[in-house]
Amino acid sequence: MKSFFKTLLACILGCIIASLIIFFIALSGIGALVSSSDKPVEVKPHSVLYIDLSGRLADRSYERNPYASSNFSDLMDLNLKVLGLNDVLKAIEYAKTDANIDGIFIEQSGFGGGMATLEEVRNALIDFKQSGKFILSHSDMYTQKSYYMASVADRIYLTPEGGLMWSGLGGELKFYAKAFEKFGVNMQVIRHGKFKSAVEPFMLDKMSPENREQNLTYMNSMWSHMLQGISKERNISVEDLNKYADNMEFSLMGFGGSQAIADKGMVDALIYRDQVLDTLKMLTQIEPKDDIKSVDIKKYIRTIKPDPSKLREKNKIAVVYATGQINTGDGSEESIGSDKLSRTIRQARRDSSIKAIVLRINSPGGSALASEVIWREVALAKEVKPVVVSMGNVAASGGYYIAAPASAIVANPTTITGSIGVFAAIPNVNKTYGKLGITFDHVGTNKHSTSPSVVGEPLTAEERAVIQNGVEQCYSTFISHVAEGRGITTEQVDEIGQGRVWSGVNAKEIKLVDRFGGLKDAIALAAELAELESYKITELPKAKSMMEQMMSTLGQAKVKVELGEFSTIYNRIKSIVAEPGMQALLPYEIEIR
Repeated sequence: MKSFFKTLLACILGCIIASLIIFFIALSGIGALVSSSDKPVEVKPHSVLYIDLSGRLADRSYERNPYASSNFSDLMDLNLKVLGLNDVLKAIEYAKTDANIDGIFIEQSGFGGGMATLEEVRNALIDFKQSGKFILSHSDMYTQKSYYMASVADRIYLTPEGGLMWSGLGGELKFYAKAFEKFGVNMQVIRHGKFKSAVEPFMLDKMSPENREQNLTYMNSMWSHMLQGISKERNISVEDLNKYADNMEFSLMGFGGSQAIADKGMVDALIYRDQVLDTLKMLTQIEPKDDIKSVDIKKYIRTIKPDPSKLREKNKIAVVYATGQINTGDGSEESIGSDKLSRTIRQARRDSSIKAIVLRINSPGGSALASEVIWREVALAKEVKPVVVSMGNVAASGGYYIAAPASAIVANPTTITGSIGVFAAIPNVNKTYGKLGITFDHVGTNKHSTSPSVVGEPLTAEERAVIQNGVEQCYSTFISHVAEGRGITTEQVDEIGQGRVWSGVNAKEIKLVDRFGGLKDAIALAAELAELESYKITELPKAKSMMEQMMSTLGQAKVKVELGEFSTIYNRIKSIVAEPGMQALLPYEIEIR
């Protein structure tokens, strides 16, 4: 028996050592893969900057931890670097004055970022055209997003029998109330705000009239902005563009619709890729028999040299990134942790070399408590130096909560914002437990020692009243912060609040934002408010390398099941019930296209 346990112990120890060896070999392999992608790139004269942004596009470039995802495809994806808008904008601006770059070739069917991110890239391309250099676009199939970006090009080409999906903005919401009913789950919701629709998928089987109204309002605003931009660049009336959107042939995916697309002036010509390459050779003075000199934007980013005049610059503007859902703790590259973000803002406030802060927010909100912690640091920082908020694709609910005290708020016309409202959600799974034969017996020192959130039982009238009171107090605090930060009354905030979602255009009209613009505009405004003629940018918090992320999760690894489509509902419920207290969260599962 003693020998058996020795053998068993040796086997277990051997398995542990073997697992560690395999893990570190994997780390080395991934490290080598990352290092190989960082090799220097030479940009030759008469080169073309090649842009394809159909993959994932974040606010800020970062190395992702493949083992932090529950999605098996993410684990197997060898593209470990996520491209960021910050680097894309730098690359386009740098190419504008780069003598080796003759022009830009856009070739993408989709766009991997949100609507406001798209707007910032498009504006950067419009600025690039001031250099006199060309922009050409070609695709087999344009989505509405990719076409909006391509509309700034000097020439837009489409593959013969290719297509353009052109039908107006729309989106679908999934509702789970009936599925919950089958499983015996009742989501108990207490909220303030008739438009606070973050929890509607768990309560209803379709959109409420208020939710439908708010969705149509901001979608119409965003669609109108897109049409005006395309109309200006393509010289097609907004009225005609709307007519085309209602015409079925513009939504066909090839074979039959391409000629109509060209006839209406949406594209300049129907040609194949080899013909586009011939055009590029002519524009870059390359012999027909030679290859085009091109550099992918992901590689071109590595060629950007810092401005020598900025190396000794003492004055700084800190760009602080706040991306993802707001929770307590430290968060990650894709989520906001109140501890880490508030600590970062506090450090920027205390750093005398940092003369202004730009808080880049791309968040649907989350924990009201976590938002309050961050709000406090933003408010304190504003007392010491200018704090300008730059809103990305979405800065709503808790995302607007942390923006409210800023010196100024800059948003894109297509930014989704507002959603000033609060809710609490407690699942009642008593029937589910009953079906499984699980029962509970209570013991406690006081009347409410066993809370319903623990045992999954229905709320009593008294408990519901207490939680409702908490929601009302939280909402009152929320609108007070907004009123103070925006210089309006709480009554005015309540009128435009109630959880209602707005587009950037709507938000400017109701004084929730100050001006339109992207990250570059917010930085310029921060410099103006700080009275800086020269400065350099420092990006915070310091991004963790992929190795650092993987090492930090060593020992915490666990087997995750691929839930497919059901992972959406699982993550949604988890995000709502996992954080303690009230939630200030946007119904962000709707995807606009």
